[in-house]
Amino acid sequence: MSPTVHPILQQSFAVIDQEMGHHSFSADEYAVVRRVIHSTADFEFQHLLQFSSGVIEDAIATLTQGTPIITDVEMVARGIQRLVQDTFGNPIIAAVSTASMAAPGQTRTETGLLQCLQQYPTGIYVIGNAPTALLALCRHLKTASQSPSLVIGAPVGFISVVESKAALAQQAVPQIRTEGRKGGSPAASAIINALIMLAWDRQSPRSL
Repeated sequence: MSPTVHPILQQSFAVIDQEMGHHSFSADEYAVVRRVIHSTADFEFQHLLQFSSGVIEDAIATLTQGTPIITDVEMVARGIQRLVQDTFGNPIIAAVSTASMAAPGQTRTETGLLQCLQQYPTGIYVIGNAPTALLALCRHLKTASQSPSLVIGAPVGFISVVESKAALAQQAVPQIRTEGRKGGSPAASAIINALIMLAWDRQSPRSL
């Protein structure tokens, strides 16, 4: 089954294109930015999204290989489930659901994410809610022998959010992140969905 683009989505993209006007993003980067703006109705994301060098090509390669996608919370997993099923069928694991309880001094999401890093050290990690999970991932990377294939860092909120993104920025791992306090499950889901569509388009351009 091939993913389709709904006419309303196409119309929404046209409105975004008109309001965005000139920009300095590459075509692939803009595909990500546009989908995030569509999911959030927030044009500020054009200034907040940051891409590491070569990250989109890295993301396309790892998605097409069926690499497991680990999300911090169920909402992000639900936001990408249908498109993943319709394309590459990557396993999707919500970290919060892998831990029956939090380890001492940790949130449940943080505990689950650390467990996932042990089981899927080279997975795709998508953080849209929990800065504690992103901070735990960054601490893990300092001593890990293997690194995730891709990290999307877009937690939202006021406590430890900016700090977690700053920590991710210091890591030599393929990444897309949102700066500042903004992010959230819709933004994180939009980023990975945009990457999936780019990967699908490269593999089967006529399917779209």
